[in-house]
Amino acid sequence: MERRAPDSSRCCRDRTGRPLAHKGDDMTRVKLTAAACAAVLASCAFAAAAPGVLTDVLDRPAMQSPIAAKKLLLSVAHAGDRLVAVGPRGHIVVSMDAGATWRQSEVPLSSDLTAVYFPSPKVGWAVGHDGVVLATTDGGVSWTKQLDGRAVNDLVLADIEAKLAADPESVKLQGLAAEAQRNKEQGPDKPFLDVWFENDTTGYVVGAYGLLLKTEDGGRTWQSWFDREDNPRLMNLYSIRPAAGALYIVGEGGTVLRLDPEAQRFVAVPVEYGGSMFGVVDAGDAVLVYGLRGNAFRSTDGGATWTKVQTNLPATIVSGTSLEPGTVVLADQGGRLALSNDGGLSFEMIPMQRHMPITSITDAGAGRLAVTGPFGAMVAGPDAPR
Repeated sequence: MERRAPDSSRCCRDRTGRPLAHKGDDMTRVKLTAAACAAVLASCAFAAAAPGVLTDVLDRPAMQSPIAAKKLLLSVAHAGDRLVAVGPRGHIVVSMDAGATWRQSEVPLSSDLTAVYFPSPKVGWAVGHDGVVLATTDGGVSWTKQLDGRAVNDLVLADIEAKLAADPESVKLQGLAAEAQRNKEQGPDKPFLDVWFENDTTGYVVGAYGLLLKTEDGGRTWQSWFDREDNPRLMNLYSIRPAAGALYIVGEGGTVLRLDPEAQRFVAVPVEYGGSMFGVVDAGDAVLVYGLRGNAFRSTDGGATWTKVQTNLPATIVSGTSLEPGTVVLADQGGRLALSNDGGLSFEMIPMQRHMPITSITDAGAGRLAVTGPFGAMVAGPDAPR
């Protein structure tokens, strides 16, 4: 059964009808800049204006475009000596020559993709809207679908119902079961917003309204961790990354969680800040979390205490990367870059000839950065391709 063509007025809204990119007073960003939201609206308009075509993006392969690498992209990762970037409409592009040229990959769906990660040169994952999880074993040239929101809703609901049957008096499980049932009734519309894998078999995906899944067999099967997080308000989870020997998740409303390996759950590590956090970066012997209005916080004791860091960035920090132990680069949505050579204790601005909106950065080697934004994908730095 095909999904009804989307209403373009609701494409960027949550289940209550509020804009998904600006939830409440917190101006929460669900992996969509203003430019990204515009791209989603354009995609919705295409679906509504194309009668006779398959309108469900989960069943329509991504269209090939000669300018896919020059249009909006939302995330970039390095895969050995390759770079891989993802974005709206299922677009994935790969560069095998340090960003000089890019080739579009074959993708079996047209959902907007929000994040990509490679634990090894050939094996990687991408996630996105509609509960999509994609996998590749050839360095990003071709992709297969491992999950979509239809399967995710069934998986999460079945897991919670089984646990509730064993503990019917649990108020927490009762609430989660009701939430999982609502998600199923509303359909496969909840996005995954980040992905991280420890190796080629073990990894996690995180997303809107507390979505959290784990696999230990390379994505052949997935486990719901919906009940294994200290997130009672089901805040959106924006990023998951290791830092300073621990694994962290950050999200909406100042949410910071750390994996407790013995308990096999993510526990809250409170930060004295109520704004959303959009990323985690390893600063050597410290963990650095960052988010709205240039705010960043640093901890050297596993999140027990945090110190606010002066980043010198005036706008929301959207991405960060480690170039080497103790060296960190942060990027804000206005395209400004800040560099720390002392493990995130202090930052100085990187001089740039001009600023362009940025959605993601990653280390591209040789002192270069791979960057994505409304302009597509590029490599910046000494001797970078033009």
